[in-house]
Amino acid sequence: MSERTVVNLVRHGEVYNPTGVLYGRLPGFRLSDAGEAMAKTVAAALAGRDVRAVVSSPLERAVQTAEPIAAQFGLDIQIDERLIESSNHFEGLTFGVGDGALRRPANWGRLYNPFRPSWGEPYTEVAARVLAACADARSKAEGGEAVLVSHQLPIWVTRRAVEGRRLWHRPDRRECALASITSFLYEGDRIESVRYEEPAGAAGRSRVGGA
Repeated sequence: MSERTVVNLVRHGEVYNPTGVLYGRLPGFRLSDAGEAMAKTVAAALAGRDVRAVVSSPLERAVQTAEPIAAQFGLDIQIDERLIESSNHFEGLTFGVGDGALRRPANWGRLYNPFRPSWGEPYTEVAARVLAACADARSKAEGGEAVLVSHQLPIWVTRRAVEGRRLWHRPDRRECALASITSFLYEGDRIESVRYEEPAGAAGRSRVGGA
């Protein structure tokens, strides 16, 4: 019989970002006070599980979210570059619905293909690297659980890939709230089902959390 293993993809908590920029992979973006509380909330939600590995994106907000989880299980945080946020040409800029960004000629060359997308790392590449990180974590935690802390877009497109859905999507329809848990249930080395939880509740859905 094959071993059942669970790989939990956790999105980091709320980030302190008073200027509202698209911070992407930029350094220096830490959790807000609310984000630190969210990290403790998601750690509490995982209490009692057989967690054998805690892995994080190298970005500070993800590592901060992983800290109370790792401490709870007496584990060290392992860093995996494959869990990092996707690259984006508009890092450091304000870029959102209604801010005029779509009308700026300087941006048109990056906005021609929303299916790839043309402004950043292809969705197919994002999903492939995160799935590879999940597979390695499954091997480390075989028969138990692993926790991987990452970011909204990588988690969401990876879930869509697992569920056999097209990878391009509307960002405002992602089911990946702050401090949420997207779990892949493996039988052997195959993902058999997906589970989703929101330990932070409405706060995780309503707060401006960024990537």
